[in-house]
Parts: sequence; C-alpha cells; structure tokens
Amino acid sequence: PALEQEVSKAELVEIYRDAVQMRRMEMACDQLYKAKMIRGFCHLAIGQEAVSVGMHHAIKKDDKIITAYRCHPFAALRGGTIKGVIAELLGREAGMSKGKGGSMHIFTPTFFGGNGIVGAQVPLGAGIAFAQQYLGQDNEHATFAMYGDGASNQGQVFEAYNMAKLWNLPCVFVCENNLYGMGTSAARSSSNTKYFQRGDLIPGVQVNAMDVLSVMQAVKYAKEWTTSGKGPLLLEMVTYRYGGHSMSDPGTTYRTREEIQHMRSSNDPITGLKNLLLEWGVVEEAELKKIDKEARAVVEKAVEEAKASPEP
Repeated sequence: PALEQEVSKAELVEIYRDAVQMRRMEMACDQLYKAKMIRGFCHLAIGQEAVSVGMHHAIKKDDKIITAYRCHPFAALRGGTIKGVIAELLGREAGMSKGKGGSMHIFTPTFFGGNGIVGAQVPLGAGIAFAQQYLGQDNEHATFAMYGDGASNQGQVFEAYNMAKLWNLPCVFVCENNLYGMGTSAARSSSNTKYFQRGDLIPGVQVNAMDVLSVMQAVKYAKEWTTSGKGPLLLEMVTYRYGGHSMSDPGTTYRTREEIQHMRSSNDPITGLKNLLLEWGVVEEAELKKIDKEARAVVEKAVEEAKASPEP
C-alpha cells in the first residue's frame, strides 16, 4: 500500500466523531454490565476503535463484513445505531436483533454479525465472497472475514484460505491481533505470530491498527486488490484491547498494569488522531471538545431510550 493518502478535512472530523462515539458506547456498556443490567457474555472493543472506524470509512455501503464476538462498533457503524446495540445488550425490543441475540449476535444487511464460535465465521465470510462472485459483484464489492489472533490456529481458518485462493474469491481475511487470545499471549499459542504471513499463497500485509489512517489505507488497498481479480488478501491488524477478554476477565493476570498504561498513554488511537488533527490545523481544540461533549450526550440519550424499550 502507498504510504500517502488523501482524506478531506470533513472526513477526518467524521472519523474522529465516530471513534469517540464508539468508545463512549462501549464505556456505557461497561457501566451497564457492572450495574447488572447487561448479563451474559460481553466483549468490549475499547482501545480497538481504529479497526472498526478505519474499515468503515475505507469501504462502501454494500461491502460485507463478518466478525467474531467483539462486534458492537461494527454493528453500530454498518447500518445499525448506538441505541440498537445498547438495547440489544439490554435484551430490549428496540435492539438490533429484537433483544434476542445479545452481545454476540447483532446483524445488519451488510454486517453478518458477531459470531460466538471461535473462528467459525471465517469460512462463512468466504461463502459470502463466493456469493458475490456468483452474482457477478466481485469486481465491485468485497467481503472482509475477520477473526482474532486467538482463532488464527483454527483448522477452518486455513480451509477457508484454501478455498478462497482456489476460487480467487473477493475475500479479505482480517486477523485482528490484539496480542492475547483470552488470557494467552500470541507467542504462547502460535509458532509464527506474523499472522499476515500465514496465508500460504495468499499475500499479506501487516497494519498498525492503532492508527486509523493506516487502517483506512490498508483496507482500501486490500479491496482494490481483491476486486481486481487477484484473489484474496490477508491483513493483520495489530491492535490492543484495554480491558479484559470479556467482562468476566480483569485483564491483569496475564499482563502487567504497566503494559496497559503504556499502551493507553503512547498508542491510543483516539488521542493519536486528535493530535494529528490539531497538528495539521484541521480543527481547533474547542471543536474537538464539542465533539467529545456531543458524543457523551448521544450515548447517554441512546442508553435512556434503550432502557425505556420493553422486553420482547
């Protein structure tokens, strides 16, 4: 991928707004879970906003995404709403799956959901790409089949690689590498932790996924590659989650608090983008503060409306 890209000032501001809103949404889910209003499995993406926001801004409405269970921002961005996500987690009728899917099963016409079985969504993603090819859409639209480093050693992932390359499907495999699969570091579970190299005949690209602009550029390149008839591509998004694997995991028994604080202070995707916007003179700090305040209000309103929705 090229190391330069053109992004309008308006889109840069919109990217920042989306990232802040996604973090606020996940922080609200964290508080609702601790208040015992959200129950069951709940996997938050705080710290990983550059992945969902960068991908969303790099592709078109009719491109398809399928993910694992850390899916709330994708659901909200790809045709859903913040209210719809929160209501779903609360088990309310206003939820995107009518309150019956919960955290891991939220869908839109172009977002094929969080999926609860580790790695099982990857061959489904290849299947969606096959449908695009079968329908003659493969020169225009692509499917992004996402999975984490914890799923990277699953057999069905490699089976999906094989079939996608055999048929040259418009499929981009995206390994969201947040360095830990549940409580196991990547180095303890994988003989080769350079996941972008593991696609055999499928070429790969490693991406700094704490930088939303890097994510955007890599995803644009990947879509152009796969829709030009070159077959699948593998992207490794190197990112970091600030919290535990799920709400039942404090996230501090297998990594140090110093490591987490270092990532927060030196690699935060929102702070990094904010600094660039100020450095480039795109906006004044007062406008960014206004965006932050608006994001808080948007999420608070969504929470209240979700709470007011009846159970299904």
